[in-house]
Amino acid sequence: MIAKLDELRAKAITELDGIDKPSDLEAWRIRYLGRKSALTQILRGLAALSLEEKRATGAAANELRAFLEKSLALREEAVRDSVIARAIEGGRLDITLPGRSPALGRLHPTTQMLRQVCNIFMTMGFEVVEGPDVEWEYYNFDALNIPQDHPARDMWDTLWMDFTTEDGRRPMLLRTHTSPMQIRVMESRRPPVRVIVPGKVYRYEATDATHEAMFYQIEGFAVDRNITLADLKGTLFEFAKRLFGEERRVRFRCDYFPFVEPGVEMAIDCFLCDGAGCQLCSGSGWIEILGAGMVHPEVLRRVNYDPEIYTGFAFGLGLERMLMLKHGIEDIRLFYSNDLRFLRQF
Repeated sequence: MIAKLDELRAKAITELDGIDKPSDLEAWRIRYLGRKSALTQILRGLAALSLEEKRATGAAANELRAFLEKSLALREEAVRDSVIARAIEGGRLDITLPGRSPALGRLHPTTQMLRQVCNIFMTMGFEVVEGPDVEWEYYNFDALNIPQDHPARDMWDTLWMDFTTEDGRRPMLLRTHTSPMQIRVMESRRPPVRVIVPGKVYRYEATDATHEAMFYQIEGFAVDRNITLADLKGTLFEFAKRLFGEERRVRFRCDYFPFVEPGVEMAIDCFLCDGAGCQLCSGSGWIEILGAGMVHPEVLRRVNYDPEIYTGFAFGLGLERMLMLKHGIEDIRLFYSNDLRFLRQF
């Protein structure tokens, strides 16, 4: 059996030395190292040999396999160099041409905007905190002054989990806003608190150019002694200038949100028409960008903050809306259609 292995070695090396094509190398590999090769058959037949023959033949066969694999690797390198040399000599390969740079990935436009907004608020002293996408009903609604019979639930009472309590209630859902982290953060720490909460939110609604079932939202809030509406206006005015330009003007108008009192809607002057009125701002000269207000006293009481001592403000903005306004994008569905022609523009 050892003599057969020596004969196989000599034959294989003789053939290998005469090969100068990559396709012939692959054929050689299959012939001498493949599953049906003579060497593989010898290794499979070891079980029929005596103990002494098995040891000697097995060691020799394994040594031959290692030798042939190493010889093949060396020959592959030599053949590759020879092919390249012939291509250069024949003018088929110009090594003076610049190389092709590998394609580089980039951050999704939503991620880019999220980081930009977070960085703006971080420079103003806010801490970034994340929360769970699946939320308890208490944190998503009840603790935020939205009880079960509240009209505000009509548009938010949406994607519930397949989980019910003994009394038939379904207390878990995909969060409809990032505001539940207001309660979670205030439950775990005492004022002063200054936090922003970026993350995905979910609502069961028809998808169109301005609505998606999943989108990103950033919640922000601050609680301390002597915080007033002026602090809220100053913070958001600074944010608008840093994101949309120093020349921006802002407008605050009264609005209603269950977990703030008073509530305000913030708008910026239209950067396309400079307030003259156009299609982007629907002729009004102003573009609404977010909702905000002073934290409701009942919300503060639920987390054992004394509203006679502490006050705070809160705001929430849609991240995709910021992108659409800043870059003139007309359809929110483009962000998640995975069309590289769109994504490569950012």
